[in-house]
Amino acid sequence: MFNFSFDKRTLYIVIAIMVGIMILQYVTNPGQLIGLLLSAPGVLIAITFHEFAHGFAAYKLGDNTAKNEGRLSLNPFAHLDPIGTLLLLVAGFGWGKPVHVNPRNYTRKMSMEKGEAIVSFAGPLMNFILAIIFTLIYCAIYKFAGLQFIKSNVGYIIMLLISSTIAINIGLGVFNLIPLPPLDGSKIIMPFLPYKAKEFFINNEQIFYIVFVLIWITGIAGTIITPAINGISSGILQLGRLIFKI
Repeated sequence: MFNFSFDKRTLYIVIAIMVGIMILQYVTNPGQLIGLLLSAPGVLIAITFHEFAHGFAAYKLGDNTAKNEGRLSLNPFAHLDPIGTLLLLVAGFGWGKPVHVNPRNYTRKMSMEKGEAIVSFAGPLMNFILAIIFTLIYCAIYKFAGLQFIKSNVGYIIMLLISSTIAINIGLGVFNLIPLPPLDGSKIIMPFLPYKAKEFFINNEQIFYIVFVLIWITGIAGTIITPAINGISSGILQLGRLIFKI
């Protein structure tokens, strides 16, 4: 869930420059271009299931907004944001089309704030679940298909596709847990903040948007989340190896 509440034009100009530079790098390096093409299926899967999870969680809490807008679907075209998808392809992080929800429709068994936290967490959680599933598939192929298949052209491509899907899902999940607007993490932490901190966070939301953009375009965000991505990737791989004893 990635939703800006301020003028997007400046951000889009910055993104266009970044994307232009990245595309130029890919065009001049055929190897990177092939990697880009291999990452496309993983991007479609990661964004589609991430946004579907937001809508499904809201629906289970009593809000039909996503359902009424056709977002309770696993059709990628219902969820892809052109800029967010392009960035996820070329930069390894991005976003899908925001799923609209109405917290006022949530069940009264919990506060709207907690409901929003649950709905926000559903997206990254889905990405981590997908990463685990594809890691288990990767390990199963490695265990049972044999090295001859893995070293074949078809096997090599399949393993690359699966590896890319795992990496993209982990990257998207961790990226969205950064506790800054407009990312999911900003809503996930709300129920846990003291009242004064919560009030400060809400009153200064625009400043946090600016902070997010700055750490994003300067690469600081990547530096912050890389250790988490590496740790989660290593942990999931260890789980797969343990299950399949490889």
